[in-house]
Amino acid sequence: MKKQIGFIGCGKMAGAIISGIKTSKENENYNVIASEINREFAKLSSEKLNIDVITDNKNLARTSDIIFIATKPNAVVEVLEEIKESLTNEKLVVSIAAGVRTEKIENIIPQNKVVRIMPNTPALVKLGMFGLCKGSKAKDEDLDLIEDLLSTIGKCIRVEESQMDIVTAISGSGPAFFYQVIEDMARAGEKLGLDYEKSLTLATQTALGSAQMIFNRGETSVQTLIDNVATKGGCTFVGISEMKDQHSDKLFLDVVEKTAQKAKALG
Repeated sequence: MKKQIGFIGCGKMAGAIISGIKTSKENENYNVIASEINREFAKLSSEKLNIDVITDNKNLARTSDIIFIATKPNAVVEVLEEIKESLTNEKLVVSIAAGVRTEKIENIIPQNKVVRIMPNTPALVKLGMFGLCKGSKAKDEDLDLIEDLLSTIGKCIRVEESQMDIVTAISGSGPAFFYQVIEDMARAGEKLGLDYEKSLTLATQTALGSAQMIFNRGETSVQTLIDNVATKGGCTFVGISEMKDQHSDKLFLDVVEKTAQKAKALG
């Protein structure tokens, strides 16, 4: 018998996860539904994702085996209060809300197993990155289940919950940081005389290839990859030296630290 997965909230991230499940080999084991309060958005989401999208959170919680809380962080408590009477003990609740700790969720639904994940938007192109942690009642097999679902649209790592705000800062917010770096490189090329779109293509494809080189590095350190390109006395070495002079490491430490602090405050 198929298990039912329900998504409360049907935004872009929920849509990406739903699409990943529906196109995976796991799809035959699950039925996926979602809920949205806005009837018009529910209708549009249903047509786009080819699933039933209802407007009753309680009904979704009552009929689903796994419930994804895919709302904004500030709506999580309200949604949980709404559905808590519809949750039986065996149901697994999965939160994708940034900054919201499992303890906060368990205070409202203490009888349920809770898994918390931090997704990111590249899941939309099946290159997502997910951080996973479990609440006090969830077991490793619950993480196994969610990881199997998410691995269809990206990579997963398991962390302690105390580290989830760092995950949020690096991978959750990280796409915007990389967009900014790529945009800055492209605009630099433009200012120096190259067409913007050509410069953007150069920067984007180089970022993509460089990321794949890191994944394929085996036992080679990232520093060795840098040294292989930045030979002493060459043009890359000059560029790397400028980055060090401008303290790029301190810049990104500050970026990640402030973002992590904000993620913690959201909860």
